[in-house]
Amino acid sequence: MESIELKPCYSTSDVAGRCIKCLAEEKLFNSMRALFEDEKESSKLQEKYEILYAFLESPELQKLCDETEKNLAEGKEVSVKIYLENSKPKYVLKIK
Repeated sequence: MESIELKPCYSTSDVAGRCIKCLAEEKLFNSMRALFEDEKESSKLQEKYEILYAFLESPELQKLCDETEKNLAEGKEVSVKIYLENSKPKYVLKIK
């Protein structure tokens, strides 16, 4: 089972933050670009693209964005592992 880990970060005066949605979109576009450039890895890249696309279309995305932003604002480290199970996006949220 292929999975993708996303590690959002909160904005500071020195570092621009990245939310879960922005990270997933960036990885989705990178996967799409790589699919067009490299046909050898197409099955793995296709799976990665499908995971990210399903995640971004998921009705749970906004809830997860809100939860990760809340934890980041409290100074906690957050990571989200996303994957497909029965063609549906699933995630595991880790908070430190």
